[in-house]
Amino acid sequence: MIAVDTNILVGAIQTFDPALRATARRAVKALYRQGEQLLCFPQNLVEFWNVSTRPANSNGLGFSPEQAARYVDKFQTILRLFPDTPEIFPTWRQLVLQHRVSGIKVHDARIVAAMSVHQVSKILTFDLGDFRRYESITVIDPNSF
Repeated sequence: MIAVDTNILVGAIQTFDPALRATARRAVKALYRQGEQLLCFPQNLVEFWNVSTRPANSNGLGFSPEQAARYVDKFQTILRLFPDTPEIFPTWRQLVLQHRVSGIKVHDARIVAAMSVHQVSKILTFDLGDFRRYESITVIDPNSF
């Protein structure tokens, strides 16, 4: 099982960087063809909605809510959606204290907490450095495909 980070979802559908788009899609297709089970968490879809519906001049994609909904629906046909559970919050809290996480990086820690609760040890992400602090997971670079 491999978690797919939000930046892969955004990268796969954005149009402003064709190389990034091709890299994200190539990595997902390669893992799928290798028989890997690809998954995400509700937080990934919430983060995707945030980025995709934010105006382009504010570092977003400028989609309408209807466009974002179509992509979220499509992602759910490709990726298994693992649920939020009550165990994720205390696991997250332990991680942010243990690794002294602050600011925007707390969102990555929550993904790692969900991975831990669901016993997922690998993540596909462009944010290699942000996840390397967590020794319990393996970070997969989409550029390696």
